[in-house]
Amino acid sequence: MGYLLLILGLLAWSVPHLWKRFAPAHRASMGDKGKLVVTVASFVGIALMVVGYRMAPVDPIWPESRSMVPVNNLLMLLAVYLFAASGMKTVVTRYVRHPQLWGVRLWALAHLMVNGDLASLILFAGLFIWAQVEVAFINRADPVWVKPTGPANVGKEIGAVVGAVLVMGAVGYVHILLGYNPFG
Repeated sequence: MGYLLLILGLLAWSVPHLWKRFAPAHRASMGDKGKLVVTVASFVGIALMVVGYRMAPVDPIWPESRSMVPVNNLLMLLAVYLFAASGMKTVVTRYVRHPQLWGVRLWALAHLMVNGDLASLILFAGLFIWAQVEVAFINRADPVWVKPTGPANVGKEIGAVVGAVLVMGAVGYVHILLGYNPFG
């Protein structure tokens, strides 16, 4: 049952997010109602993924590597920073076209490095594939990327770094509460 919920959660997340890419005119015609559909489906998808992951049996596919925990944590910090940088338009957004989707891909790869079970493969590889497909469709629809210009805002950069460290700490704490110590 856990695997089924996990897959349904991935679909509830991915399909609404890809709706704008596969049927942009239809999505645009819905306006704010379309945003509401995506938001509700996203929350349902996240809930199903969490419940499904927690319910799924631990079926090992490859051995877990605790030696990769420091690399995982570094990638996670970078992933969280990319999310913050995207919203704050920091310097990295001049070099990385899709910082949030890069963050998702790094998050997924980091988790695959330290989790070798089937549920982790389904969840993290599934979200990695979703992010890859999003990037491909965005780049196909708008192949020319206009890089941001102008002076760098040091305050925003510091805010993104500090925010990433704080969010990483909070996420680590929640993982510990759930029984997964991300710090080794």
